[in-house]
Amino acid sequence: QVQLVESGGGLVQPGGSLRISCAGSGFTMARYTIGWFRQAPGKEREGVACISASTDPRTYYSDSSLYRFTISRDSAKNTVYLQMNNLTPEDTAVYYCATDLRQGRCNLRVSTHDYWGQGTQVTVSS
Repeated sequence: QVQLVESGGGLVQPGGSLRISCAGSGFTMARYTIGWFRQAPGKEREGVACISASTDPRTYYSDSSLYRFTISRDSAKNTVYLQMNNLTPEDTAVYYCATDLRQGRCNLRVSTHDYWGQGTQVTVSS
């Protein structure tokens, strides 16, 4: 069955960088859109970045992540990454990867994604 496992979260100082990973099993990630989402305490889950299928690998970012975060995929490892730079305390959240098993343009709508990982905690603090 479709499974997603995030890893790489941790504690980082403001201004620092972190790369988190999303490993897939049970399906070929490159064939489908994959998104990164996050949820801070007391806030709704929100989309951060997404990447479309490898046949047309467009990426899309939220206003908060644009120019600081980069989503990429390694098809050989069936893994999608989120490189996060210039982190601020406002980026503190549990980060999730998800897929809607679609092959069109990716989107950042939580409601359209059916398969989710368990999340990885990212804490930005001095």
